[in-house]
Amino acid sequence: MHVRFYGAVREVTGSMHLLETDSDKILLDAGMFQGRREESDRKNRQLPFDPAIITNVVLSHAHIDHSGRIPLLASRGFAGQIFSTRATAHACEYMLPDSAGIQESDAGYLNYKRAVDVIADLTGISREEAKKRLKKNGRNDEEAIARFMARYDIKPISPLYTTADAEHALTLFSGQPYNETFTIGTDMTCTFYEAGHILGSAVSVIKIRQNGKTVTVGYTGDLGRFDKPIIRNPAKDFSMSGHEIDLLLLESTYGNRNHEPVADMAPRLKKIITETVERGGTLLIPAFAFGRTQELLYTIHELYNKNEVPRIPVYVDSPLATRITKVFGEHPEVYDRETHRVFLENSMNPFMFSQLHFTESVQDSMALMREDKPHIVISAAGMCEAGRILHHLRYKIHNPKNTILIVGYMAQHTLGRRILEKGSEYRDSGRQGDPPVVSFMGKKYPLAARVENMDGFSAHADKDEMLRFLKASNLKIKKIALVHGEEDQLSAFAGILQGEGYKVFIPRFGESLRVG
Repeated sequence: MHVRFYGAVREVTGSMHLLETDSDKILLDAGMFQGRREESDRKNRQLPFDPAIITNVVLSHAHIDHSGRIPLLASRGFAGQIFSTRATAHACEYMLPDSAGIQESDAGYLNYKRAVDVIADLTGISREEAKKRLKKNGRNDEEAIARFMARYDIKPISPLYTTADAEHALTLFSGQPYNETFTIGTDMTCTFYEAGHILGSAVSVIKIRQNGKTVTVGYTGDLGRFDKPIIRNPAKDFSMSGHEIDLLLLESTYGNRNHEPVADMAPRLKKIITETVERGGTLLIPAFAFGRTQELLYTIHELYNKNEVPRIPVYVDSPLATRITKVFGEHPEVYDRETHRVFLENSMNPFMFSQLHFTESVQDSMALMREDKPHIVISAAGMCEAGRILHHLRYKIHNPKNTILIVGYMAQHTLGRRILEKGSEYRDSGRQGDPPVVSFMGKKYPLAARVENMDGFSAHADKDEMLRFLKASNLKIKKIALVHGEEDQLSAFAGILQGEGYKVFIPRFGESLRVG
């Protein structure tokens, strides 16, 4: 049996690994690459295999960097099943069509821009006049754009996949419970265990019987933190029939870092909210629609219940986050004991309170951007690469009264990483001199808003927590393949693991490893 590594290899997005036996090819995750637009688009479109040869997919969780290319597989011939936990399957009902909508919107915008440029160049009219010719009732006229591109034999940019592709992919899902074994291939079974990362996230233990031998592969997907609110801790008790692991694919996002203690999250958020309100500002929080948004709502709800901060309005400005919050509300079976004690036993929804508003329409979102009274906005996308958060930043980033709170991992080459690095450097300098400048949406903006970072909200285990998972569990591991980490984190964590007596392998893209 071989494992081939095709994504999140010496980087943190695009998770995809292939288990190959004599009779089956099982894909672990099918995530999208995220980062520089052109590079990511190229990498996402170039699948390293024919999807028709894939037997089945095992999906660790619903985040797009793990699930986002599933519709692409389905559109190119994959016809197997997608095994996930039930909560992950439920979340993907919203995540994948939303991703498809973004692909379609991005392709439409790029085609519009190309058509404007060509019209202006061919006719000599201004780009503003060219834009008018391609508008109808204030919106891009898709039919006019398509006619123009066909007339001049301009090949249109197609979306990575469509909403129809996503809807088709959803018919292939098979939701499975935790701690129960199911068949995924010929003489091949899988069992899901709690990963503690987000709702429905799973550690997969896969057993392969071949040529009279049994080989066991574990895959953490993204491993969560311990003692965080809402969902349970990563599993430590694995079935005795599957606890001896020949190869563990282990994430290493924070392989050389430790987070702030979980217990400090609420006090730090309290301080940031209070100081922002005292300045008369807005607190902007770019957050992933799935997971981070709900943790923030939970913590703010607790602070409001205890009267520890001013009860200013809180807006979730993301249609996807609104829908995913409802998914959270429908899966109390995965909540931890503390969530049951604090909220459910008091007949309260952890994610709903009177000051909370969900912004659905674009018009309401635009009105919110112009609001100058203190409030909190939680908006996607989490790495500031797309979505409504860009427009909130456009209105608020230049004002020192406002705060931009970073609460999650920002991959290299993303706007979120630039804001975090430049904003932190400016803060550490005592905010001396002119503020740094960041470019997005075709313009340059002074980063005068205060930038704060709370990595305690991270959904990824840090260095010590990953070691805790390895040592506290009953797993006996022969070899570890480190994935889902940037080079500096990988090499540092590999050294730590080797010091603990583990055999460690850091794969390269496309590299194959024989197991058993």
